[in-house]
Amino acid sequence: MTDPTPALSFGAAAREYDRFRPRYPEAALRWALAGLETPARVVDLGAGTGILTRGVLALGHQVVPVEPDPAMRAQLEVATPGTTAQAGSAEAVPVPDGTVDAVLAGQAYHWFDRERAHAEIARLLRPGGTFAPIWNTRDERVDWVAELSRIAHLGDNAGSVVEKYGDFGAAFEPTELGEFAHTTTLTPDEVVAMLHTRSYWLTASVDEQDRIDRELGELFTSHPDLAGRESVELPYRTFVFRARRH
Repeated sequence: MTDPTPALSFGAAAREYDRFRPRYPEAALRWALAGLETPARVVDLGAGTGILTRGVLALGHQVVPVEPDPAMRAQLEVATPGTTAQAGSAEAVPVPDGTVDAVLAGQAYHWFDRERAHAEIARLLRPGGTFAPIWNTRDERVDWVAELSRIAHLGDNAGSVVEKYGDFGAAFEPTELGEFAHTTTLTPDEVVAMLHTRSYWLTASVDEQDRIDRELGELFTSHPDLAGRESVELPYRTFVFRARRH
């Protein structure tokens, strides 16, 4: 079973999480929900502060955000007027059987107890409904981004996502994989603030947090692609797994 402690560490930084974490490219969300009529009824599992929820709402769909952390739910409701987040987890969703057209999970699927979650997601979905977990992953083919990940112990990136996930069990058809590129513009200080919303930093010792911040400062002042720049383009690869329920 997945350890829930890191997954529940984000609430302490909910406001910063919502401000600095990257959004999801519209093309990725449209691909995830392709073939569904608008408005579809969508559950956002592990909805956090509502970053994915707001992207799906902008496409004209109805969204039920589900999130276990009360601080994250509170920030979601502040940032997403008119939306009430439901207390729940991927393994226990407060939604009736067969009433959902799609279930999405943004940056959350790797926290799930997968066997239990797959059964619960299949329960929620109507036949032919879609399950699509989504990840924004830093593009570590770029040298300074790879160094950023090394310093901050960001070990959950693209390779592990593509290699580890994609089989949702017997209730689902074979998965398809979509990849989409995008960037977010941040100042060096904002990159550091974004990294302070990562589970590794939030659960690290004070000495480890200080080391990370010190080495990040050195990276931004010494790397030839970063030194002297007031803002940087942080490149991402967005991966989407998509599967239909039998």
